[in-house]
Amino acid sequence: MTRTEIVPTETGDARITWYPAKRPKLVLAASHGAGGGIEARDLQALAATLPAHGVSVALVEQPWRVAGKKLAPAPKTLDKGWRGIWPALEKPGLPVIAAGRSAGARVACRTAGELGAAAVLALSFPLHPPGKPEKSRADELLGAGVPTLVVQGGNDPFGRPAEFPEGGAYELTEVPYGDHGFAVPKRADITQDEALAVITDAVTKWTGSLV
Repeated sequence: MTRTEIVPTETGDARITWYPAKRPKLVLAASHGAGGGIEARDLQALAATLPAHGVSVALVEQPWRVAGKKLAPAPKTLDKGWRGIWPALEKPGLPVIAAGRSAGARVACRTAGELGAAAVLALSFPLHPPGKPEKSRADELLGAGVPTLVVQGGNDPFGRPAEFPEGGAYELTEVPYGDHGFAVPKRADITQDEALAVITDAVTKWTGSLV
């Protein structure tokens, strides 16, 4: 049974949709990217899968999205909104994994240390703007300071798996053929459902190792 919670922050009201586990050991709090909401296929797949494995999922809609705006604000404003949401995520009294896709993954990495996140899940981390590998954001990922799992599409124009720095303190799972939204072309060797299973299997295994 899902439930929705409105959380006031300095940047406006945020919204959390909870997918509770019966006997939760962890909370995975996941936010959306700059161009979409919590309806993203990867976020919905995790919300449908993880509660059966002892992980309550909190899908977080940032204040700008709740207010109906189409464009995300500056990174500092995103971080401020995420900080305001955090106490509500900690309320169950469980370790909280900071998660997000794309811009939300950057927020999770930038704030993990100060907020005391148990770990970071970075979905479709935007390592660089498309076509501009010189504008790397690897320092944000490497600076998370907690156990980190990156799940990246094999054809993500914001950074393919091979472009990520070697030797970093993070794990990386590749979703074959996946783009920035983990969509796979019809001609690919795997179906869309199989691509999503790569994500949910990897995250289930990883969260299990954190307990």
